[in-house]
Amino acid sequence: MRPKHFTLPLIIVALLFISIGDRVLPQPLSTYSFNTRTTLNNFLSGLFPQKRFKNPNDRTEKAVDRLQEREGK
Repeated sequence: MRPKHFTLPLIIVALLFISIGDRVLPQPLSTYSFNTRTTLNNFLSGLFPQKRFKNPNDRTEKAVDRLQEREGK
C-alpha cells in the first residue's frame, strides 16, 4: 500500500487519541492522552504573546502619586 493511504487514518487516530483518549481509553493510555493534550496546549499557547492591556488611568495615577509625595515633604 502507498503511504498516502496511511496518512489520513493516522491523522484521524492521532486527533481522536489527543481529544477524547483520556475519557475512553484504559488507565495507562488515558494518562498519556491527557499529558499529550496538555503539552500541546501549553506549546501552542506559548507561540502567541500574551496581550497586556494598558491601564488608561496610569498617567493620572502617577501624577497623583507625585503630587502626594510633594505635599508630604
